[in-house]
Amino acid sequence: MVAGVREAGAGGVAIPVADGGDGTLDVLLAAGGSEATTTRHRVTGPLGRPVDARLGWLAGSTAIVEMAEASGLRLLPADDLAPLLATSRGAGELLAAALDAGAARVIVGVGGSASTDGGAGLLQALGARLLDAHGEEIGAGGGELARLEHVDLSGLHPGISRTVIDVASDVRNPLSGPDGAAFVFAPQKGATSADVAILDAALTRFARIAERDLRAAGLADMAGSGAAGGAGFALALIGATLLSGAALVCDLVGLDAALNGAELALTGEGSLDEQTAFGKAPAEVAARAQRAGVPCAVIAGRVVHPAAGGFVRVISLEEVAGAVEARRDAARLIQQAARQVVEELLGAGPQ
Repeated sequence: MVAGVREAGAGGVAIPVADGGDGTLDVLLAAGGSEATTTRHRVTGPLGRPVDARLGWLAGSTAIVEMAEASGLRLLPADDLAPLLATSRGAGELLAAALDAGAARVIVGVGGSASTDGGAGLLQALGARLLDAHGEEIGAGGGELARLEHVDLSGLHPGISRTVIDVASDVRNPLSGPDGAAFVFAPQKGATSADVAILDAALTRFARIAERDLRAAGLADMAGSGAAGGAGFALALIGATLLSGAALVCDLVGLDAALNGAELALTGEGSLDEQTAFGKAPAEVAARAQRAGVPCAVIAGRVVHPAAGGFVRVISLEEVAGAVEARRDAARLIQQAARQVVEELLGAGPQ
């Protein structure tokens, strides 16, 4: 984008943003400058196989857990998805590592998960006990929540009580129901319609038992509790604060300051659709640009809902070059689109 802006004869400044999903860790590390570091940890992958996952650190003992690093859909090949079995345990193990290291604050980016287990695996990794009718721990995956009878948080990691945990969520969905984690997101993780029904019933059961055992009324209906297959709900159970991931990241990277004096804001989205306006980074950028009196344009891989987000100009790479070429030659097409937008809206040209 910046290259295209400069080709049009304008000055461009890159401010990478994210909304809690894939890439959030790298964006915050970049914003943290030379003081930002990472540590690597061997944790449980989404289907139980070990994976190496990064844990980020910013100045001031702030840790960054990107759920997709440990429990992400990107860690699985397309032909090896198991929506009833996928677990969030690895994300909990990363969080435990941050607590072990004395983090004063942990930012948990919860997008991009492979699991729809309500964060059950995450909780178990932190010392929670999720028990069946025989007093035995249930197994991995959202399907196992159908056997849940009791939730016991008495053995939680002691660091939780002395650590601020902020959840950066890229969606506002509740835990269950037609707008919940199973119905809206599980199909993207390989779930059939039958799987979705099983998972939604299991998540509903989890919420009911947690409400009974922990007096956690209302948490399942909170905006963002359905994020990452319900991991938002699990984190709320242990006292975490659910936040707009896009707003949190934009604050940390200094977007508002960068917009001061700007003539145009450019942002991007893989698919501009009904989800864009509900917690995604491009909509947050557009809202902040509007408050600053700066027009905002978006370059998207594909456009399903052109009006989503309130952009002054929308460009679809699929419409420009076709779906196959848009994926194969995205960088060049984005650069070309950025130049076009600047020339159209600012009247700039090569100097």
